[in-house]
Amino acid sequence: MLDALSNPQILAQLTVVGLMLGALYALMAIGITFIASIMKLINWSMGEFYMIGSYVQYYLIVLLLGPGLWYLALPVSMLTVFAFGLVVQRGLLAPMFKYDEARRFEYATIVTIALSVLLQNAAIILAGPYQWSPQEYLPTRAFAGLSLNGSRLAGAIGAAVILALFYLFIRHTMVGLSFLGTAQNRLGAQTAGIRLGRVDMVAFGIGAALAAAAGALLAPVFLVYPTNGITSTVKGFEIIIIGGLGSLPGAVVAAFGLALVESFGSFLISPAYQDLYGFVFLIAFLLFRPQGLFGERERRV
Repeated sequence: MLDALSNPQILAQLTVVGLMLGALYALMAIGITFIASIMKLINWSMGEFYMIGSYVQYYLIVLLLGPGLWYLALPVSMLTVFAFGLVVQRGLLAPMFKYDEARRFEYATIVTIALSVLLQNAAIILAGPYQWSPQEYLPTRAFAGLSLNGSRLAGAIGAAVILALFYLFIRHTMVGLSFLGTAQNRLGAQTAGIRLGRVDMVAFGIGAALAAAAGALLAPVFLVYPTNGITSTVKGFEIIIIGGLGSLPGAVVAAFGLALVESFGSFLISPAYQDLYGFVFLIAFLLFRPQGLFGERERRV
């Protein structure tokens, strides 16, 4: 197998596959990191927002738009989950923070884990414990001697566009800059007149929408079923630990790194252990750089 890597075409194929998957992993990881950096909590139900996004995408394509208009179903899926995220944040999380700001992390952990279980069971009741898949978004393409799966290629292009728009929104709009200010210093942002309650609500909705985008784009690849968000959530947390908790650039770099490790590991060892390679990659970082790629060491007295 190692000798095969001397073949430039095989090396290029594995690299391109890893990069395409990395763009999709980055959506989930940035969604988790964005919420964590602003609200200072971990949303353990991110996988279920991924799951809802995949279901909305599937039903829109099958019942309304058809596979040729999958790109129109994507923003609808994101907007649907964005609105649902606003309701969850305002109805479940925000009320608890009014009474004990210091324990928001513990409260959020309990509530989001309970929400995860609730949404999984609701999906089983409403859609059944079955696996579904929309038709391939694009046919398999051949480019420069490389064979590219159409749905993964479409997903990678869609993810790249969403990531670019997210970057422009965060860096070049007043609303985006208010998010960055809140992430750096919540008290300072509040002193400057930023309404933290509104920022938290919108940030939660945006993070949920990014997870939904990943679920929608990966619907033909990883199928649609009630627990399809579990694996993506695990990968998302692996990525944010490797990249450094709270670091958006770290989440992007780590997402591509994890995807490349999985791509080459599946070829060199076995695709049956694809999810294991991420854990090995994570353990290596915990041993040699526990703060992650872009994280900082914290000194406790």
